[in-house]
Amino acid sequence: MARLLELYKNEVKPKLKEELEYKNVMEVPQLEKVVINMGIGDAKDNSKILDTAIENLTQIAGQKPVITRSKKAIAGFKIKEGMPIGCKVTLRGERMYHFLDKLINVALPRVRDFKGVSPKSFDGRGNYTMGLKEQMVFPEIEYDDVERVQGMDIIITTTAETDEEAKELLRNLGMPFSN
Repeated sequence: MARLLELYKNEVKPKLKEELEYKNVMEVPQLEKVVINMGIGDAKDNSKILDTAIENLTQIAGQKPVITRSKKAIAGFKIKEGMPIGCKVTLRGERMYHFLDKLINVALPRVRDFKGVSPKSFDGRGNYTMGLKEQMVFPEIEYDDVERVQGMDIIITTTAETDEEAKELLRNLGMPFSN
């Protein structure tokens, strides 16, 4: 079992039930899914960039990503409909908890000048979004093998009704929020 999942079941869930004064255990917010997205604008010119991004995302997430394609043509960006413009992966269950554990305890402390993640990145429905500027903060990525520094968006979806509940859930799981 994932370390973070064990922490959630044994410590965080009872603590949140007591703090947020829920009557039923099923009301306690929990993690639903984590989506990791890499937008690669230069993929239209060079398909090798997309291949390396897919390889990096596979190493980071432990799951093969899906190629995202443009929905419509945009002449200003020289993009045609259906062109590959990025990749994403959706993690659920055990893999989601393993990834979040790695993100919180290994990757975020390796970010340069890290002072915590923004507590303002909630969407109003209990979901949290954050961005990373480079993929090299993850231990699976070899520094020498990186041809191009690539950023990524990480969306954490919870079952929480409000942002405050989701923030408490993530804080109790160890997410380092800045003040």
